[in-house]
Parts: sequence; structure tokens; C-alpha cells
Amino acid sequence: MVSATVGRAGVLGAVALSLLAVPARAATGTPDAPAAAAARPAPATVAAARGPAAAALPAPNTAGLAAVLRSVVAQGAPGALARIDDHGRTYRVTRGVADRVTGRAVSTGDRFRIGSVTKTFTTVVLLQLVDEHRLSLDAPVNRYLPGLLPDDRITVRHLLSHRSGLYDYSDDMFAASVSGFEAVRKKVFTYRQLVALSLKKPRTNAPGAAYSYSNTNFVVAGMLVEKLTGQPVRTAYRNRIVEPLKLTDTFYVHPDTAIPGRYTRGYLTPDRAGAELVDATAQTVSWAQSAGALISSARDLDVFYGALLKGRLLSAARLADMERFTKVNGTTAYGLGLRRRDLSCGVSVYGHTGAVQGYYTYAFGTKDGGRTLTAMANTSNNAKVLNTLAGALESAFCGK
Repeated sequence: MVSATVGRAGVLGAVALSLLAVPARAATGTPDAPAAAAARPAPATVAAARGPAAAALPAPNTAGLAAVLRSVVAQGAPGALARIDDHGRTYRVTRGVADRVTGRAVSTGDRFRIGSVTKTFTTVVLLQLVDEHRLSLDAPVNRYLPGLLPDDRITVRHLLSHRSGLYDYSDDMFAASVSGFEAVRKKVFTYRQLVALSLKKPRTNAPGAAYSYSNTNFVVAGMLVEKLTGQPVRTAYRNRIVEPLKLTDTFYVHPDTAIPGRYTRGYLTPDRAGAELVDATAQTVSWAQSAGALISSARDLDVFYGALLKGRLLSAARLADMERFTKVNGTTAYGLGLRRRDLSCGVSVYGHTGAVQGYYTYAFGTKDGGRTLTAMANTSNNAKVLNTLAGALESAFCGK
């Protein structure tokens, strides 16, 4: 069942439609209120809040979006959510449960771990420091962190574009999904310990030679943030992004293991087919830190990417740096802490994907920041779910 509400500064009216062979519930003005505990997954829900006229893109297809989330749940995710913010109009779609024990329905108001979407936040902080003339993108990392890296040719730009050649230590750490995770679930690493794990392995390529995704790059980026600001990354995120944008659900709690407030639990899919999902919600995420440890919500991520793409967080020159893309494959390119996805309708969208134990996230917006989407499924280590969730982009930006 799908229900929709439409309103301006409150509920102005309501419509209901059915995508399943059951009667639709009456829509309410609080589509994201907690649902009663249930033994089965909750039905899909959609809500839209009307605002100013949207830009000339195909209208979001909420029925298509609901179908994507239904497929995600059928493929093994306990729950999934999506939120579109489109020039003042908001669409909310949910499916399944946030908690497999209580049966609480997933809500677009829930907080969750955003994994590598953190990389865009870290990049914004460093590019603000470039704007403040405290950092040069093309300077060697070792100028700021003497002796850290074995090659003085590795620049800050190389880190943020994944072209440093530094080996991704997490490839070895999670070669086995559950045992690898349990080994680090409560562990607290220093940045230097993580870099040391990387440097035990040969580099993947010469600096600047090729794109090769590596969490090591953004661990070093976090070290740069702390060295240049004299503050923990938590403080830099809060002072430079969270508070200016009034992001009420975005937190860096490392090394604490709990997600504050109302949240969706995350479930890790074991490597062995048919094995029980592992509740991975409580973890330090110390293995990732500035590469992937932030907590946020769909609303906050939509606001963040909308503000970034509209130029509210960086100068025009720094945003242009961020959007200098290197092709990764036929549909994806990478800039500085920012992905570009080229969709089937010819629209390109900009943002990042996130994968951390228990959660997959897509957070993207149009070039002008006028329409943004965040979609999340509360599982990981499930390629079918990850690939299917990408279909949310087609529904949100191509109307499919």
C-alpha cells in the first residue's frame, strides 16, 4: 500500500493510491510517525509536501521509487527509505522495518550510518581550508604531515580524487564479512595505525596515474583536517557544516558505538548463503573514521548536497575543483570527494554512495542542487540490494 499527503506549511489535502491489492489507509499529516510494532514488514508509504514550482526535469516517479524499495526488501534488506527534496516539495517513501525484533516500521526521519558519504563532508572541510589559504591542493601531503607517506609526489588532490596509489587497508580487513567485522566492531584505531596497515602493502599505482578507490586516502584527509584546524574532525564537521546548515541529525560520535535518538538498525549479510543477518548497528566505525563514520538522516543529506551544489559551502573555484571528474566506468566519474552518475535519461547527478556494515546509502542531487535524493537500505554485503537501490536515482531524476 502507498499513501501520499500534500501540503504547504501544513497539510492542505490528501490523496491515497494503492500499489497493492489491499485497501489504502487514510493519509495523515504525519506520514513518518512511528508505526506500531508488527511481526511482518510494514507496507510502503509515500508522502509529498508541495512547494514552489520544480525545475524542468521529469517529475519524480514515486510509484517507481516504491517498486525499487519493494525489490530491495524482497532481496534481503529488512527495510529501505527514500526522500526527494525538489525545489521545496518533499517526497517520502518507505518500505519494511527499522528493527527486526520489534517490527517497527522504517521512517524517513530515522538516523543511520552513512558510510563513505562522509568523504564529501571531509572534502568540503579541506576545500574550505584551501579557500582560507591554509592548504594547497597540489602541495605534497608530506608538507603538512612530514614523513607520513613514502612518496613526496602524493598531493592533497591525489588523496581526494583517489589517485594517490595508497593501498586500501580495508580490503584485507573485511575479506571475510562477519569475522572481519566482529574483529573491529569495538576496536579503536589511531589514524596512524590505519595508515601503517596500508603502507604494509605495495601501492596500486604511481601518484596521479590512475583512479583506485581507497579508504586510506580519506584517513589521511582526516589527519590533514586535524593538523590544520587544531581540532578533532568532529568539531570541524560541526562548526563548518552541521551548524551552518542546521543539520539536526548529523553526528560524528567516534569512538562511541551508539546512534543517538531515533534510528534504523543496520544488518550485515553474512558471506554464507542462508545465514542469519548480523545486527551491526553498534560499532565504533573506527576502521573508517573520516572516511566513513558519520551518522545522518535523509533530510540532512538532502540539505547538505543541495547546499553544496548551490555553492553555499565553497567558493565557485573550489566547487569547480570538486567537479573536475575522472571517468571510472560507463556511468560513473569521480571528482574530489564527489561522484557523478550519468543516468539513462541523459541527466547527470552528483553526490556519493555509502557502504558500512548494515547500511547502503545513495545521496545525490542535480547540478544546481534543486532536486536531491537520499535512499538507504539497512543491510550490506548484498550486491543485489546495492545495485537495485541505484534504481532510486532513475525514479527520482528520470521519472522512471
